[in-house]
Amino acid sequence: MKELTEYLFSPSENIILECGQTTNANSIKKLKDLVLVQLNELYLRSVGQLQHCFSLKVCFLSNNYITNIDPLVCCVHLIQRLPGPAFWKGLMELRLLYLHDNGIGKLDNVHSLSFCPNLIGLTLFDSPMSLKIAYRNIVANRIFSLKTLDYYVIADEEIVEGWKFPEKYRPFSHNLFLDLCFSSGKVSNYTAYRFY
Repeated sequence: MKELTEYLFSPSENIILECGQTTNANSIKKLKDLVLVQLNELYLRSVGQLQHCFSLKVCFLSNNYITNIDPLVCCVHLIQRLPGPAFWKGLMELRLLYLHDNGIGKLDNVHSLSFCPNLIGLTLFDSPMSLKIAYRNIVANRIFSLKTLDYYVIADEEIVEGWKFPEKYRPFSHNLFLDLCFSSGKVSNYTAYRFY
């Protein structure tokens, strides 16, 4: 693997433009106008200049060596549909998945996440999905491995309808808040919780 890392690179603006498409094939391509980029199987170590593709709706990055997709946060039109179950089955190490502030709105997406075997933390707030009636109940009952949703531990009341617990164990209780976005150098409250 070490020998392979010397061949990894970040895609330049020219490569992204070459592998991208706009809605108007006759216009000069600019990063901000790209709606589709196909960068799979290119030995990429990062997403390069993709954060400047503000109109991006479809992005293929499979079979690369990318470990950080944070720059894609600027591509607000990108995530509206998640891959199917076959994609999630192979992600054995995935524990936390941040999908808030996007266009995900279909229950099929939540169902496909249930195939991710070790997913314990998920964010979907500020998405069309989070506006659905009984949203937390639906997600908690579809993804059995999930322990936290939108920074709150999933309460038993959200899994079994009709159960009533003392206030400190109710959904959205400050006792059940869990910040999974801890910074390095600080002690995380993540270690204070034991998930069963």
